[in-house]
Amino acid sequence: MFSKSKINEPASRSGDDSTAPAPSAAPSASPSPGEFKASAPKPKPPASTLSADLHITGNIKTSGDIQVEGTVEGDIRAHLLTVGESATIKGEVTADDVVVNGRIIGRVRGLKVRLTSTARVEGDIIHKTIAIESGAHFEGSVQRQDDPLNPGRQGNKPGTNPASAVQPAAKADVG
Repeated sequence: MFSKSKINEPASRSGDDSTAPAPSAAPSASPSPGEFKASAPKPKPPASTLSADLHITGNIKTSGDIQVEGTVEGDIRAHLLTVGESATIKGEVTADDVVVNGRIIGRVRGLKVRLTSTARVEGDIIHKTIAIESGAHFEGSVQRQDDPLNPGRQGNKPGTNPASAVQPAAKADVG
């Protein structure tokens, strides 16, 4: 008495409706509204690299990691900044972690600042922790602050003299 219409034929070619799971089965497979299903954390993207033949005039701001091999005339703000041996930065550098293998002319602000043996820094360093390897060249002052990333605040404890936290200007060739 009933026959198939041509409208249903494409669906029947891809699979018979009788073998497909019932629509009511789908909600039981997914977590109920009160349940929490953990998802895998997103992988951290690789660091952005500015190649040695690149010359940038202007400021750079990222919430990620950046590796500079070329020349930047401007300020840089990043999570992790790595300055390559052939790199030159003329401007203020602000990052959670700063690793200097090359040259910076300007202020450096970082929670952790590391000057390797090939580093040349001409400017002040404001840090929470600092490491200077033998052979590094540094000319400027060093100041420890609890919050070196915020230029508007003094990172010293209340009741202390901020001037006493600043070390006199230094010119040092470590090594």
